[in-house]
Amino acid sequence: MAFGMFRFLVAAALASVTSSAFAQVAPTTPAFSPEQSRAIEQIIHDYLLSHPELIIEVLQQAKQKQKQDRAERTRESIKSWRSQLLEDPDSPVGGNPKGDVTIVEFFDYRCPYCKRVEPSIDALLKEDAKLRIVYKEFPILGRASVFAARVALAARKQDKYDEFHEAMMATKGEAEITEPVVLGVARSVGLDLDKLKADVQSPDIDTILRHDFALAEALDIEGTPGIVIGNTIADGAADVDSLRRMIAAARETR
Repeated sequence: MAFGMFRFLVAAALASVTSSAFAQVAPTTPAFSPEQSRAIEQIIHDYLLSHPELIIEVLQQAKQKQKQDRAERTRESIKSWRSQLLEDPDSPVGGNPKGDVTIVEFFDYRCPYCKRVEPSIDALLKEDAKLRIVYKEFPILGRASVFAARVALAARKQDKYDEFHEAMMATKGEAEITEPVVLGVARSVGLDLDKLKADVQSPDIDTILRHDFALAEALDIEGTPGIVIGNTIADGAADVDSLRRMIAAARETR
């Protein structure tokens, strides 16, 4: 059977469905008898079995459409939440504060993938003097993760966020990062532990974490790392070349 005839039969089948949909509004003689409908369905069924590549093509097109729709939803979400992503005064900032492109990273100190992508981010910040980074604490891997995030935010009150962040990212092993380990890292970078233990309970830290979680949910970021650059979100440990392409695309759309 020629492909044109196959398309005709599909159109005919759709016409039959459409006709039945209007039957309650304006009863008419059915376009096909039950026997004809079954015959058409059997022809289509047999044709698809003989040409499975058509099914693959349809699935690929559907997947591409789904990808495009998701990208569009992502762009709209980022546009809606751009100020909270880029300008929240409660979010720690690194790199060039006046940079022309901002990397926004949602991360967890116990996340091995966050630590895998960290060298790429560090390399980009060193090679590109116009990059800015905003850190969004997103502790999703248990109590120790939440404690580490709270300590990091409390470290800002001693102007030690960068030092603590770097040291925690260098601390390997999800299972090995416990609350005592986090305090050990804090001590190693010169934090005053007495002040830290008081600051870590501050209500403003609760507010920051709630905002970061709400923002992640709004952007449909469910795991770490979640990296936002321009109008794009990279899920997982994106390599340095992928991040460079995202940065270049963000500059082109400025």
